[in-house]
Amino acid sequence: AMTLPGSAGANAAVAGVATPSLLRRMACFVYEATLLFGLGLVPGVIGALFFAQTAHAHPLQSDAALRIFALLFYGVYFVWFWATRGQTLAMQTWHIRLVTAAGEPLSQKRALARYAACCLAWFVPATLVAEVAHLTPAQSLMASAIYIVAYALLALTEPTHQFWHDRLCGTRLVDVRPSRKPLVSTSMR
Repeated sequence: AMTLPGSAGANAAVAGVATPSLLRRMACFVYEATLLFGLGLVPGVIGALFFAQTAHAHPLQSDAALRIFALLFYGVYFVWFWATRGQTLAMQTWHIRLVTAAGEPLSQKRALARYAACCLAWFVPATLVAEVAHLTPAQSLMASAIYIVAYALLALTEPTHQFWHDRLCGTRLVDVRPSRKPLVSTSMR
């Protein structure tokens, strides 16, 4: 059962843990997208090699098949990292960790639920608008960028400044930067 994010126990358990700034979370988002872009080239390369060797297009090389493959591939990436480490590669770089609202590590089930909620929250609305309005690829990209910024800003309306999909899933992003200690003691004896 998921812990209710607004419960007193959940708030007490993570009261001393800071939420990373929205700017840091979005920088992590951009870094994650960069990493995933590189990983997303894998199915395209495999398809191109198949076509080069056989001179036949395979049904799995369609746009829909590649999108489904990417969705599943990225799902495995996110769910595995969130459930085993609490951090993806980008989150490790930016010292951000994903935990339950009570501060516990995520189960695979909760990580999968968060992945589905992230896909729905971050990408589906702009994609649907682009399809219905028959936007060009450039217009689609611009609509997606505007929507992503607007959705990110909604976190500022949430009491703990978490994203709304985190509130829905009973998860939260926490700051795990190492504490800085002075290099030289300030007291002279």
